[in-house]
Amino acid sequence: MRCADSLSIRQFLHYELHEATPDHSSLTVIRKRLGSEVHEKVFKLVLKALRDHKLLRGRKLGIDASVMEANVSMGSLEHRLTGEDYQKYVSGLAEEADVDPLDPAAVRNFDRKRKGPKTSNDTWQNPHDPDAKIGRTKQGTTRMIYKPEHVVDLETGAIVDADVRPGDEHDTADLTEKVLEVEARLNDVMEEDKNTERVELVAADKGYFKLEEVYLLQGVGIETAISDPQRNRRIDRLSEEDREVLETARGLVSSDAGRRWMRKRSELVERGFQHVLDSGGARRTTLRGRQNIRKLYLIKAACANLSLLMRHLAGVGTPRQALAGAQALVFAFFQAIRAVLGPERVRWAGFDIPAPPPTLAVA
Repeated sequence: MRCADSLSIRQFLHYELHEATPDHSSLTVIRKRLGSEVHEKVFKLVLKALRDHKLLRGRKLGIDASVMEANVSMGSLEHRLTGEDYQKYVSGLAEEADVDPLDPAAVRNFDRKRKGPKTSNDTWQNPHDPDAKIGRTKQGTTRMIYKPEHVVDLETGAIVDADVRPGDEHDTADLTEKVLEVEARLNDVMEEDKNTERVELVAADKGYFKLEEVYLLQGVGIETAISDPQRNRRIDRLSEEDREVLETARGLVSSDAGRRWMRKRSELVERGFQHVLDSGGARRTTLRGRQNIRKLYLIKAACANLSLLMRHLAGVGTPRQALAGAQALVFAFFQAIRAVLGPERVRWAGFDIPAPPPTLAVA
């Protein structure tokens, strides 16, 4: 629908006014037919374009995860073992507590106030999307969610890896394995030996701190700018080797270089989430199934990298910015003519150029 209504998109795609644009259902079928490896190749192709324009380093990496709402509701949960509907289950508990099970408002109020565990991913699942998990959104509400995760080049802002993880998976899960996979991808993009030790530092928030993972990263020569969430950790109970790992990690976090890279992580990783999730419309997915969602998410992350390339080459990252810049340039050109010739000569030449706004006049 967007392609059909927009003249600029039609021109970009080389569609004439009388030609019909592809239906969204066609794109859905194409995405399902193409495997994940095809989407990976497209993502790598964009990374190679960034490499050719010196917008990819891969030495300092920042990693973080956000939240994406799944395309299923909490109301359709069912028990994993019995297949019982969640609403019927709550209505039965309400009836046992002398609450009218036929009053939806009373049942919801009872469910909200009752004590004990209510929903658990170990007990409940959504039959329409079993990959979606129960979790908290950015607003603090409980929904069916996924966790998109970005790995960003802290020297350029390029997204070097984008993944969609289960909503109940912990941030520290397989951190070292993830970093080494990204390093292998970067070596492939840079056309270097796959065993090249490219990554020098990884920055993340305290949710990614796990002493075992920090130990593994330091063991392969990668520094970690990750804050220890346990400030009162009993260091005397740690082994000598673990104490050295912890002191090294804390030393980098408290240094000027460590704080600088942590600030860069906060800036660049959140910028990537803003481009893909908020501005890109992926905060609530319209697809179902983790692998299917990941395919689309990879393309959205590749588009964010293309925006970075556009800003490098043309100074603007979107067509709307380009249009606004062109209008400002034309206005500035006529204002320069007015300043050189004077308003009287401009009117004599047949032009009626408005006076600049007060802010421009002062400047």
